[in-house]
Amino acid sequence: MLIDTFGRVATDLRVSLTDRCNLRCTYCMPEEGLQWLTKSDLLSDDEIVRLIHIAVTRLGITEVRFTGGEPLLRPGLVGIVERCAALEPRPRMSLTTNGIGLKRTAAALREAGLDRVNVSLDTLRPDVFKTLTRRDRHQDVLDGLRAAHDAGLTPVKVNAVLMPGLNGDEAPDLLAWAVEHGYELRFIEQMPLDAQHGWKRDGMITAGDILDSLRTRFGLTEEGESVRGSAPAERWVVDGGPHRVGVIASVTRPFCQACDRTRLTADGQVRTCLFAQEETDLRGALRSDAPDDEIAALWKTAMWGKKAGSGLDDPAAFLQPERPMSAIGG
Repeated sequence: MLIDTFGRVATDLRVSLTDRCNLRCTYCMPEEGLQWLTKSDLLSDDEIVRLIHIAVTRLGITEVRFTGGEPLLRPGLVGIVERCAALEPRPRMSLTTNGIGLKRTAAALREAGLDRVNVSLDTLRPDVFKTLTRRDRHQDVLDGLRAAHDAGLTPVKVNAVLMPGLNGDEAPDLLAWAVEHGYELRFIEQMPLDAQHGWKRDGMITAGDILDSLRTRFGLTEEGESVRGSAPAERWVVDGGPHRVGVIASVTRPFCQACDRTRLTADGQVRTCLFAQEETDLRGALRSDAPDDEIAALWKTAMWGKKAGSGLDDPAAFLQPERPMSAIGG
């Protein structure tokens, strides 16, 4: 069991498969990209599967989410999913992706054992998409969403980040589109995880702003904490149901006290939080032939030291982590 000193138990493992991405979203990285990890720095497919095996069979992990960077850029992704689906007990598996490449891989991923996907899409406007991502791939994402839905990777969830002056007015349109297509939309407050360290608290669109915008067109009924559990998204029933919309207010309404996550970076470091300043090296233990028990003990020690919160609620003391989102894993 991965328990911390505040009594929280981690059952949800986020596994980053690569720090590379085929988009250059303005809130994540500069246009020229970043200095990527070398192949020798990355965990191999076998190392990833072994660590997930340890997490599932020895540490109580029941949910595994594959992230990046862009996880669809990982050549061995389908094989990793298939091998993890064979574990006992079998973890529930999902994928966070920008959707580019899903059209050609969704069916294979479903057959391998993937349960569902979260796809990032911040705008319905191709020109705004190109401005936000610096790539002209909007239709590819729409095609990927449809392929995921058709393959049965449901519920298909769509993650959207709103930026002032770009897509800040699109919340109602995005929700209407999601309802029409049967996707579950979740808005995420922009977080200070950009490589440029250009995030400004007073320049972000908050959860309150998003809800105010949605209520100009929809009736929203809050589900409440009893339904939410440890999920990061607060959810509202739209116009009496059955559709729902979520808002992840990581900055203005942190959910740290119910957090059930542990994170593994693409180079084999345990992170207790997106905003952690410390990491625990599991790659070194793997490559020095440490037994599973020793690796599990390292992981337990790391999680025991998890802080009470991300620190985002204390602007004066908060320190943005050196690693950007693409290197940490979403």
